[in-house]
Amino acid sequence: MATLTEVKNGVRIEKDFLGEKEVPNYAYYGVQTMRAVENFPITGYKIHEGLIRAFAIVKKAAALANTDVGRLELNKGGAIAEAAQEILDGKWHDHFIVDPIQGGAGTSMNMNANEVMANRALELLGMEKGDYHYISPNSHVNMAQSTNDAFPTAIHIATLNALEGLLQTMGYMHDVFELKAEQFDHVIKMGRTHLQDAVPIRLGQEFKAYSRVLERDMKRIQQSRQHLYEVNMGATAVGTGLNADPEYIEAVVKHLAAISELPLVGAEDLVDATQNTDAYTEVSAALKVCMMNMSKIAN
Repeated sequence: MATLTEVKNGVRIEKDFLGEKEVPNYAYYGVQTMRAVENFPITGYKIHEGLIRAFAIVKKAAALANTDVGRLELNKGGAIAEAAQEILDGKWHDHFIVDPIQGGAGTSMNMNANEVMANRALELLGMEKGDYHYISPNSHVNMAQSTNDAFPTAIHIATLNALEGLLQTMGYMHDVFELKAEQFDHVIKMGRTHLQDAVPIRLGQEFKAYSRVLERDMKRIQQSRQHLYEVNMGATAVGTGLNADPEYIEAVVKHLAAISELPLVGAEDLVDATQNTDAYTEVSAALKVCMMNMSKIAN
């Protein structure tokens, strides 16, 4: 566990098993985030805000669930939940500084989130950043969790929210295609095959075909969401739920559903849900087909 050794000249010295490191004292992230930034300077891109918000949902749900089952003191759990809500409301996103491409299964992102919420929770309780003996990124914010259940759950939530926005936009596009199909139904044009004029077709028929394929794309994307509603929260490292109270596992999923306003449920087999990623492949396949169709329409 990281500890604070001293604060001087606008920096705080944090120490972990690998040694000491200077962290800007304004920063809510800590030593493990700093090491991740040094280890994985790969793309220079920022973490998508949808994933940051999803992580805030995960950490808030975990804090509330651990408080429910008596593993986390009420004041600590409340402060962590409040810090997470602030992030969910759009604050402190600039303190998520790790690269989106990183080693492991998202450990750097998970620790960045843990440190930001731990330090903000400490402030909310009137304490100094880095006082990890009182609220620890590992022992308290990450209580009963592993990167291997927190990160996939956050990805599921972020993806579901992104798909909802996409489906709304596709719905608007479908309505416009339907409108144009009716509006242009009297317009005769040459249909083209093999890049040459072929036989006549109504322009409205072309737009009707656009709306039809868009309907199928929307259905595919809607269907691809089904397995994303199943989350492995509570699985911890390999799906066995080691170090997670059974009552916590049940409670955390309920809190996730309530906070996210998504119909999330716990996966039937946590080992399977932790080990396999076919839910993402289904979404990717649906999006790939959609983009191929959109490209054809655009050309």
